[in-house]
Amino acid sequence: MDKKLIQEYGTDILCYRLRTARQKTRAQHEDFDKYLIQVEHERAKLWHRRNNLGWEPLLPPVQKGWKRFFVLREDVAKSKDGAFFENILQKINTYDWSHRKVFIQRRRKGGRKYYVTKPQKLREFYHWEFERQKFDEKERQYFDIIYHYRKAHESLIIKYVFREPWRFVLRVRPNIIDKVKARDHELEASLKNIFNYFERNNYGGRRDKLVYGKSWRHGGSGKHIPNPLKNKSFGRILNEMYHPGTAHA
Repeated sequence: MDKKLIQEYGTDILCYRLRTARQKTRAQHEDFDKYLIQVEHERAKLWHRRNNLGWEPLLPPVQKGWKRFFVLREDVAKSKDGAFFENILQKINTYDWSHRKVFIQRRRKGGRKYYVTKPQKLREFYHWEFERQKFDEKERQYFDIIYHYRKAHESLIIKYVFREPWRFVLRVRPNIIDKVKARDHELEASLKNIFNYFERNNYGGRRDKLVYGKSWRHGGSGKHIPNPLKNKSFGRILNEMYHPGTAHA
């Protein structure tokens, strides 16, 4: 409260809770920050709605490259445990894609390039991943525990690996696309408008600071890290390197 107002109208004016110019400016900034948070929350809701629109059929279907995956061997599929191993395969299968029917990758030896078949393995699980798959007791018996030591982190990693990979073989099939993500043009337009609003006015950094606690536009910390070599001659840099005690001499 301005002291001049108190001197002019007395202390009774305090009951009106009049704000100073500085308080009014601060309130404007706070209201604008609340508006940015509201717009960001609206953007998140629209983004979530767009990603949950589902799929719609693509007519006619198109082929985009080739896919490679594991299937049960013919003799295993015809055995009495065929359904059992098929259930395991659904949890450990892996898929690869190539624009050509042959899955190869380039290697170099002695300056010469050559091609080899691209390897593909069944899925391996970390301990926390293995527990999420909810394998029953019989299925767990077909997995071995493999220990890996990571020298860089000085830690021991436990992995669960299927012990009988010979039961599955790789198959290459055309990668047919028969459905696409459903789209809502009004949602796309709304998201585009919000994106343009932040980019055009350079509000992205302030938004990240308010919502996430730091600005991702400054390397994640939001703080400027000064360059220690700025405005220093090469001779001074060498002197500080070999004589640290005389850096500020």
